[in-house]
Amino acid sequence: MSRRFDVTQADIRDLVLDECARVVEAGNLLVIPTDTVYGIAADAFNASAVAALLTAKGRGRNMPPPVLVPRAETVFGLVDGVDETVLALTAKFWPGPLTIIANAQPSLDWDLGDTHGTVAVRMPDDEYALALLGRTGPLAVSSANTTGEPAATSADAAQDMLGSDVEIYLDGGGRDSGQSSTIIDLSGDVPRIVRNGPITAEQLREIVPDLRDLDG
Repeated sequence: MSRRFDVTQADIRDLVLDECARVVEAGNLLVIPTDTVYGIAADAFNASAVAALLTAKGRGRNMPPPVLVPRAETVFGLVDGVDETVLALTAKFWPGPLTIIANAQPSLDWDLGDTHGTVAVRMPDDEYALALLGRTGPLAVSSANTTGEPAATSADAAQDMLGSDVEIYLDGGGRDSGQSSTIIDLSGDVPRIVRNGPITAEQLREIVPDLRDLDG
C-alpha cells in the first residue's frame, strides 16, 4: 500500500525525507514535487528500480528518464567532457527548468534504458527535491503521469495515475505552471532543442548561438 506525506510540514520533514531515502535505497519508487511538475523517482544506479519506473509510466526502454542532481558540480561525475558551454548553461539556468542532454561518463555503472551513451541531467529549483537529492544522490526522475496523460501538477493527480506502483507520495502543494523543463541536446554535432519549456531558445542562444529550434 502506498503512503503519503506532506513534506511542507517542517516538524516532520527530516523524518519523511530520511524515510524516502530508505525507500530509494531499497529500490522502490517515490513521487516528488519539483519546480516544474511532479516526478516519479528511482535510484539512478539501480537498474531494476529504473525499469519499474518505466513500467509504472507505461514506457519502454526507448524513453529513458532524466537524472536530477542535488548540485551543479555533480555534472562532472555524470557527463563526459564537461566544456565551457555546459558550465555556462548550468551557471545561468541551474537550479531551474533546463534539462541538458550530453554524453555520459562511460565508466558509470547504470542502466537508464536505451540512452545511446547519453544522459539528460537537471538540477531542480525546489527546496524539497533538493533536500531529498542531498540524501539520495542522483535520481532518475520522469514526469509523474502515465504515458499519454498530462504531467501531474499535484500529488493527487500523480496518485490517481500511478496508484500502488509508487511506495511514497510526497505532497509539496500544487505546481501551477504544469510546464515541464526545456530540454537541450548537446550530445551531437549541432546543439538543438528537443522540448520547449520555460527557458526560451532566445535565452539559450545567448550561450549557444548555433542552437537549432525544435522544428529544426
